[in-house]
Amino acid sequence: MTTDAPILPDFTHEEAALARGMICVAGVDEVGRGPLCGPVTAAAVVLVPGRIPPGLRDSKALTAAARERLAAEIEAVAHCAVAHASVDEIDSLNILRASHLAMCRAIAALPVAADHVLIDGNMIPRDLGCGAQAVVRGDAICLSIAAASIIAKVARDRIMVGLAQQHPGYGWDRNAGYATREHLDALLNLGPTPHHRRSFRPVHNILYQELSITP
Repeated sequence: MTTDAPILPDFTHEEAALARGMICVAGVDEVGRGPLCGPVTAAAVVLVPGRIPPGLRDSKALTAAARERLAAEIEAVAHCAVAHASVDEIDSLNILRASHLAMCRAIAALPVAADHVLIDGNMIPRDLGCGAQAVVRGDAICLSIAAASIIAKVARDRIMVGLAQQHPGYGWDRNAGYATREHLDALLNLGPTPHHRRSFRPVHNILYQELSITP
C-alpha cells in the first residue's frame, strides 16, 4: 500500500524570477488574520541560494520548537524583516487591508531592496513599489514564502506570550488570540482588553451587550 508523499516547498518560483532578470526575490507571508486580538504580523525573507536551511515548511505544519529552531537558522543566513499592523489599524481598515499593510511594511523594512516579491495567497497588496506574484498555497510550495511564514509566526507568537503576561486568563500564550473555548469564556467573564479587535463579531457582540445594559 502506497501513500502520497507530502508536498514540499521548492525554489521554482524564485528561480523563474531570477531567470527573468530579477536580482532580489523575497517571499512574503502574514499570520494573525483570524485571532480576536493582537496585531497582524507579516514577514519578508530573501533566501540566498546555497544557504537555504533544510526542513523549511509551512509554519502550520511544524511544531513550536521546530519553528523556533528554523527561525534562528533562517535569520542567520537570509535577509529578513518583520512588520505589524495594529489592532486600531485592523479595526479602521479591515483585516485584509491591515494584513496587506503589514506586508508592505515588511517588504520596505528589508535590509536589501527587493525587486520582486512572492506573496502568499491570491491577492497582491497595493502600492508595493516592485514586481509581485501571488502564489496560492505559497507557504506550502515556495521556500521563500515558507521561510516568511515561519518568521512571522514565531514573531507574533512571542508578542502574544508577552501580552498574556500582562492580561492573564485569556490563554494567549497557548491560543495566540484565536477563538478557543478558553479565550471565549474569558472574554465573557473578564471582558475585552485594549488588545481585542472591536470589529470582530465575538468582541463586538460582547461590547454591544455591555453597552445595552449600562444604565
